[in-house]
Amino acid sequence: MESNLTKKLINKKTYIYITTIIISILLLYIGNRFTTNNLDILKDVDGVEAQTASVVKIIKTSKTEYNLGGDIPNEGKDIAFSAKLLSGKDKDKQITAYQTIDPFIGASQKEVEPGDKVILYKLDNKDSEYDWVMAEYLRTNVLLVLGIIFFILLLIFGRSKGFNTILSLIFTFAAIFAVFVPAVLQGFNIYIWSIITCLFIICMTLLIVYGPSKKSFSAGIGCIGGVLVSGILIAIMDKLLKLTGLVSEESLYLLRINTKHPIDLKAIVFAAILIGAIGAIMDVSMSIAASLAEIQEKLEYTPFSLLLKSGISIGKDIMGTMANTLILAYIGSSLSVVLLLVSYNSSLIELLNKEMIVVEILQSLIGSIGILFTMPLTSLVCSYLYSDRIKLPKIDVTGLDKTKIPDEDDYNDGWR
Repeated sequence: MESNLTKKLINKKTYIYITTIIISILLLYIGNRFTTNNLDILKDVDGVEAQTASVVKIIKTSKTEYNLGGDIPNEGKDIAFSAKLLSGKDKDKQITAYQTIDPFIGASQKEVEPGDKVILYKLDNKDSEYDWVMAEYLRTNVLLVLGIIFFILLLIFGRSKGFNTILSLIFTFAAIFAVFVPAVLQGFNIYIWSIITCLFIICMTLLIVYGPSKKSFSAGIGCIGGVLVSGILIAIMDKLLKLTGLVSEESLYLLRINTKHPIDLKAIVFAAILIGAIGAIMDVSMSIAASLAEIQEKLEYTPFSLLLKSGISIGKDIMGTMANTLILAYIGSSLSVVLLLVSYNSSLIELLNKEMIVVEILQSLIGSIGILFTMPLTSLVCSYLYSDRIKLPKIDVTGLDKTKIPDEDDYNDGWR
């Protein structure tokens, strides 16, 4: 009997797992088709073609002097080299290209050497001796190897759960880059699409990685609650802080890339904070749900009050490190900007009130507050779902000392 019940549960989980994958693929496909309709992205700019190539040999190196009125002229280099195209309609064709080492850029490109993989631009420039110009070194091949190593390690340490983690990561990247980003470029409502993207990531990740269970449901409710609180806070702080969304030079470029559908920069800040916080919020909610599920499995009797207190206690331990994780992640991602602003500002008050710094602080605080709300909500849902309930025996209290009548706490104390 128990064996048949186990088989039914396994079959049910497998069915939901496969259904989740199929629905996720369908949603991503439909979302991509809808958001990319009549949208041209990652297309070659008029007169410019980008291709990958492998450097064969250096033809010549010439020095160029730039005199801007100083005592010592600045020296640059022009390097002509032959390369074999690795992509495009002229694949395997050998061409001649050049690299310019600009002395006015503090961190200039490394000079090319035979065997280097590079990205070349083909320019429609009749005044130039060379049709191909070096743009960047090809770095994605190295990143791809590192990514494969990461996936292999996930499979070794996580086994089936590691595979499911890889699958959820692929769907998460697809949701952001194949659906959300095109939706923003199309001029759709960024607030709505960022919330939809977050909800999809939460449901898809929990169902694929952890499967349908009380644990996943509790973590999902807690996570959604934390995300909604974060979203409401962002909207409120947007009004109070009088944000414009102009947090960097890239923000100005966003205003001009699509004249037909202007991009709402304040909505971009909303989406950036929400998507940036969802990972940490999911981590906290699942950590609490998994811990309480383990307690419920190991103890014979788990009253509501015991589980709730345990969940709050676990959340307190997680809170400190997770808040630090968010703050340090945001500081690390914008460290160069922070150093630049500190160097060129004489007033601490002025520095702290610059919108770029305000948004970074806002990201850290709202993400941390979202975590704080996630902890009790997840604990509450878990405690309700996992708790055991005892029907207390009816006792005739006539003529008895009421101070000695056992109550629910007395029962609970007996199981601790």
